[in-house]
Amino acid sequence: MGTGKGYGKTILFGEHFVVYGLPAIASALTNSTLAAVKVVKGKGWVVDDQRSATPGYKTQKYDEAMQSIENVLRHLNIDMENQKLEIFFGGDLFAASGVGASAAQCTSLARALNETFNLNLNDEKINEAAYEGERAYHGTPSGIDNTASTYGGLIWFVKNTSGGKNTMDLLKSSKKIPLVIGNTGLTASTTEVVAGVKKLKEEHPNRFNTIFKEYEIIAKEAKTALLSGDIAKIGNLMNQNHELLKKITVSGKINDKIVGIALKNGAIGAKMTGTGRGGLVIALAENEELQEKIAKAIEKEGFDAWRTMIG
Repeated sequence: MGTGKGYGKTILFGEHFVVYGLPAIASALTNSTLAAVKVVKGKGWVVDDQRSATPGYKTQKYDEAMQSIENVLRHLNIDMENQKLEIFFGGDLFAASGVGASAAQCTSLARALNETFNLNLNDEKINEAAYEGERAYHGTPSGIDNTASTYGGLIWFVKNTSGGKNTMDLLKSSKKIPLVIGNTGLTASTTEVVAGVKKLKEEHPNRFNTIFKEYEIIAKEAKTALLSGDIAKIGNLMNQNHELLKKITVSGKINDKIVGIALKNGAIGAKMTGTGRGGLVIALAENEELQEKIAKAIEKEGFDAWRTMIG
């Protein structure tokens, strides 16, 4: 039997702006999905998915998840005619939209298969296999989620809007930083929200150009602050990023409410992450004591909150 791990991820800076070729910064989480693979008599494969998840998440993603497993098996040329695989998924990454749950599942499976069959794959090859799995979920994924899941740490990502290769640089922070992820419990369509931003940009090009310039400065300063571990600076830049996301209408009242709760209870910085208009909020804490205070305050208001680390 072989086992493997895939990290979750969060977008620290740049959601929505990344669509227009501006840089984004993602971080792997310390929370991860664990996979185990056992070879038994028979042929084909079966899955036992024991991951904790948002209600309905695994049902909604079932067909995509099964296809992703098939993609990884096919990519790694695993023989399914003369043996049967029992595949297990667990771990402490809560499966929900916005935390790279699908990529973590694909990466953990690739690592488990690598160990089971002694494939001697390095991280680059694991990442390629995980990307193939991600194609079942996203068609043509950016690659940022599976890269964070495979390598951990921080990623500086710039989309090539001309269709060429995207920039994806691995960064190394000088320290791990406590983070709280608050879940609004609402899910918005990424396609619809992105289309709404595009329409607004077309209606107000000058306003958006100003916002884009402001964001680009934030992203570059955030990269420097993350590399040096300047928590105060990172938090301040997160707050600025959130204000710009409000200006382009992707933060909803419920996002702003959780951001306010976090800041009131000691967060250095807080912002929505991902699609917005619901979804998730991230809050940066100076230490684990404040992290716990922030998480409990969010939970007291009736929202789920997860404790993790970035960097």
